[in-house]
Amino acid sequence: NTGIAILTSINNKITDIWPNISVIIINKWKVVYKLYSNNILIIANLKGDVFMKEFFPNISPIKFEGSESKNPLSFKYYDAKRVIMGKTMEEHLSFAMAWWHNLCASGADMFGQGTADKGFGENQGTMEHAKAKVDAGIEFMQKLGIKYYCFHDTDIVPEDQEDINVTNARLDEITDYILEKTKGTDIKCLWTTCNMFSNPRFMNGAGSSNSADVFCFAAAQAKKGLENAVKLGAKGFVFWGGREGYETLLNTDMKLEEENIATLFTMCRDYGRSIGFKGDFYIEPKPKEPMKHQYDFDAATAIGFLRKYGLDKDFKMNIEANHATLAGHTFQHELRVSAINGMLGSVDANQGDTLLGWDTDQFPTNVYDTTLAMYEILKAGGLSGGLNFDSKNRRPSNTAEDMFYGFIAGMDTFALGLIKAAQIIEDGRIDEFVKERYSSYNSGIGEKIRNRSVTLVECAEYALKMKKPELPESGRQEYLETVVNNIF
Repeated sequence: NTGIAILTSINNKITDIWPNISVIIINKWKVVYKLYSNNILIIANLKGDVFMKEFFPNISPIKFEGSESKNPLSFKYYDAKRVIMGKTMEEHLSFAMAWWHNLCASGADMFGQGTADKGFGENQGTMEHAKAKVDAGIEFMQKLGIKYYCFHDTDIVPEDQEDINVTNARLDEITDYILEKTKGTDIKCLWTTCNMFSNPRFMNGAGSSNSADVFCFAAAQAKKGLENAVKLGAKGFVFWGGREGYETLLNTDMKLEEENIATLFTMCRDYGRSIGFKGDFYIEPKPKEPMKHQYDFDAATAIGFLRKYGLDKDFKMNIEANHATLAGHTFQHELRVSAINGMLGSVDANQGDTLLGWDTDQFPTNVYDTTLAMYEILKAGGLSGGLNFDSKNRRPSNTAEDMFYGFIAGMDTFALGLIKAAQIIEDGRIDEFVKERYSSYNSGIGEKIRNRSVTLVECAEYALKMKKPELPESGRQEYLETVVNNIF
């Protein structure tokens, strides 16, 4: 519509004079140049009006090519339109991009500075950089076919260290920009959250802080976060209590802290509903790191907390694989606990390193784990949220191509896990074994126990007449594990 035509070949004489510039003819008289800056393609006229900026010019849209393909920039198993158990892969696997890892994290750690350039052609800490991240993120998602994104408030704008009003104005500006740039696309917000753990003010927590002033500041951040969730049409709002815990009980009033966290959650629930937030509130359990003990230790602990304070009708779990293993559980366990309590909501898709005792947030590549995870998700009827890649490239994997390799690996691993989980269900041997294993509860005294129509006295009388029970039937663990391997 603009009449712009981009030539695939470059006039050698021009590039001899200006190596980074090529001439493009528009309607026989307009001249446009393309400039590569830090591998970013910019198309503009000579007055500087930018028509298009491409952040990943060397990456074409990622296509499904099948398991035999040797092309590293292709999907081997993720075929978005393939139907499995009545739904397409993209319906089962609502993948999301985590703003903080993909667009912000440079690979810096406590031992060294970052190795990846996440400036996207702008000076970091500016609103120009914030907008460049939006543009880069949209291009990234479109090239991978990802339809959702997630963020903390301070991922999308630089936080003003002196005045929250300035930060809020920046959030207004950037969310307007996100809406403008995603208009007409199928890109949506999966969930939002607030960073209430990085700033020194939160050194003792947010809702659990010993400072009432800090509590109020956290409430203000959450209020704005909920307003942005409604504005962007987010499906969820997450609470991750990064510093809601303690280092020592010697200085901690645990009862007061837990009650204050519940008060903050209740305030957020009530305000969110009052402004039209219809999505789920999520708690993301984690046992430790950065605090020695965190109150949302695991799914069972978080669910008990929500029920105690009457929040269980509005909250669900956002289960992260790496947090599950830090708590001494499997990913499958945390999904099962959430599902049987009717509180399985969303997933942070990643994995940890079993040899390391911290949250490494690696891209998921273990197909056995994703198969058992998708088995739980399918059996539970799916997620109300999605699969957010709370995953980051390893520090030496610092190129734009590595960003795509990580997501391709994660998406293919969950796609293959979905395929194999569906085959386990369709095969039926495991489900049939479990059903038969508990068949003693289908009739007689067992049925009465399940119906809660028997008393302790009646159970005791039944046992006395029986004198002693037979041993339960074998659990057949090795056989069942062989069944899974057979399906693989």
